[in-house]
Amino acid sequence: MSVPPFSVLDLAPVASGSTSAQALRNTLNLARHAEALGYRRYWLAEHHAMPGIASSATAVLIGQVAAATERMRVGSGGIMLPNHAPMVVAEQFGTLEALYPGRIDLGLGRAPGTDQATARALRRSPDALSVDDFPEQVAELRGYFHPESTVTPAAGNEPPVWLLGSSGYSARLAGLLGLPFAFAHHFSAENTLPALHVYRESFRPSPALERPYAMIAVSVTAAESDERARELAAPQALSFLRLRQGRPGPLPTPAETAAHPYTPLEREIIQARMDSQVVGGPDTVRRQMDALVEQTAADEVMVTTMVYDHADRLRSYELLAGLYGLRPEAVASAR
Repeated sequence: MSVPPFSVLDLAPVASGSTSAQALRNTLNLARHAEALGYRRYWLAEHHAMPGIASSATAVLIGQVAAATERMRVGSGGIMLPNHAPMVVAEQFGTLEALYPGRIDLGLGRAPGTDQATARALRRSPDALSVDDFPEQVAELRGYFHPESTVTPAAGNEPPVWLLGSSGYSARLAGLLGLPFAFAHHFSAENTLPALHVYRESFRPSPALERPYAMIAVSVTAAESDERARELAAPQALSFLRLRQGRPGPLPTPAETAAHPYTPLEREIIQARMDSQVVGGPDTVRRQMDALVEQTAADEVMVTTMVYDHADRLRSYELLAGLYGLRPEAVASAR
């Protein structure tokens, strides 16, 4: 089996007892670490009104990460386009591409990435809450990057555009538009294979891409042993449970996680969540990841790791890089 490129998806997690400022400093530290290890790209996710996530001002943070690194591609995983005026996104990413030419990716999603009240606050109008016009928004946004556009600095500075999804909708649109596609396996594992099939079946070559290019986002926790990895992954599982229950918060401490009075239903929810993740010592991680890559035929794997201690997070990415012999690229390629 050929080894695909590996990349990083970061939500700038805020740990219990810490601050957003520390989470953002950790992001810059992880980005430099990931570049040195040989990860291809580093994407930041857009979420709002979540106490455990500090990456809400995604374009701002992308600029900081690009400034703190030298070669790695940096981008959005993704910009939730219905939250924004397409022209503003074009201005932001045209600016980033002008400042860091050849290093910026623009990943676009159609979900709000938050609750309805926050979505309304972001969009300023209840009439703008529908995602049904997503294809039109994508077309409008890409039009602003045309060399003859009057929108500066977007004109002539279009970064590679990706579509992100957790179902078949964006998969089909990405295929019809001839764009690369990133699938959120880390929270929609049951839809991974159907969505990738839809993408590849509907793909039409375009000036942007001659053949389908599919990336999967995977939650990975690697440690020295299976037992230690499961311990490290437990706070993230509790955080997900609380989000499902409408009680989002910072990433819990290991002690808080161990003390939580789990009900049988909560344990079922957590187990279902863990079953779609790659968690374990080196041998287990390699076996699980190889099986997932073979099953999906993914062209690239984007790894997200949410553990309480930043040092353990760095170590997880380090172990994975060692397993696959990652090496820094002189200049990161778009695909």
